[in-house]
Amino acid sequence: MSATFSEDMLRQQMVDTALQLSNKGLNRGASGNIGVRFGSGFLITPTGLPADEMVGGDMVLMDFDGKHQGARSPSSEWRFHRDIFASRSDVNAIVHTHSTFATTLACMGRDVPAFHYMVAAAGGRSIRCSPYATFGTQLLSDYALSALESRFACLLGNHGLIVVGGSLKRALALTVEVESLCEQYWRVLQAGEVNLLSDEEMDLVLHKFKSYGKPEQQ
Repeated sequence: MSATFSEDMLRQQMVDTALQLSNKGLNRGASGNIGVRFGSGFLITPTGLPADEMVGGDMVLMDFDGKHQGARSPSSEWRFHRDIFASRSDVNAIVHTHSTFATTLACMGRDVPAFHYMVAAAGGRSIRCSPYATFGTQLLSDYALSALESRFACLLGNHGLIVVGGSLKRALALTVEVESLCEQYWRVLQAGEVNLLSDEEMDLVLHKFKSYGKPEQQ
């Protein structure tokens, strides 16, 4: 498979993922963005273009100096994509959404605590919420990096959700899971009482997740 063909496939995968996010109601209009590590840089969705208008050629190729190639401009959030890729060798894909329940909690400035064991799917005992910063700024990127430390997802204060993964497929799946968790937590909050799991239990779940879904060792 040629490098060019691989890039074309990756661009189409990004378009398909953007459409899935839209069809699942996790993004609306031109909100949110997707980034994928590629070569010595990364591909990112363009600014201001709804998913149903995107084609593979609209994806913007960027380097780690912030320079880009192509007819379109990159998402205004390119800084946190660049910085996450630069600091996390385990991350090959980033999904950012303004999904309803994650954004609701983000606007409340709430972490998602260990109300359910599946919170551990995001990599820790909780899903952190960063402080607010203006979209597209370096400060927002700095806050996101801090909230994502040893995690695969975080909320952005008064903004939305970031999910990272080793592949776009994994990042999309975790995005769906985290939005579901945020909905469940929001609903529990409406009842007025939250029963949290202990740190010890969450550490046990995190350990069990290391082999979750993997073939049994012979």
